[in-house]
Amino acid sequence: MLPLNDTSQADLDAVLLLDDRWNAAYHRRSPQEMAEVLADDWLAFFPDGQVVFKRDALDGMARNPPSTLVFERHASRVFGDTAITRGTLYADGERIQSFLRVYARRTDEWHAVSVQVVP
Repeated sequence: MLPLNDTSQADLDAVLLLDDRWNAAYHRRSPQEMAEVLADDWLAFFPDGQVVFKRDALDGMARNPPSTLVFERHASRVFGDTAITRGTLYADGERIQSFLRVYARRTDEWHAVSVQVVP
């Protein structure tokens, strides 16, 4: 693995903080908090081929049943102005999904731009 320089470490720290904000917003079922994390052109891709846009995701958050959520992060990498995190979501102790989140730096700020969800 290549060593991180000061810039890439700062970028990784910023992305991990944003990833943590995503998890917290999802856990609290807070569309307002999630809206600050997701880029306006954010897209989600699900195993059944469904594509979900930002507005749909935010509208659906309030309808998610309450449960105890645990996010497990497996990997994170920064590639210039793009970054990824990969992890697994558990609800009430049961594995629900794994995911690959994509982040992009735009005008010096990181935003979530996409997620791919797998069973």
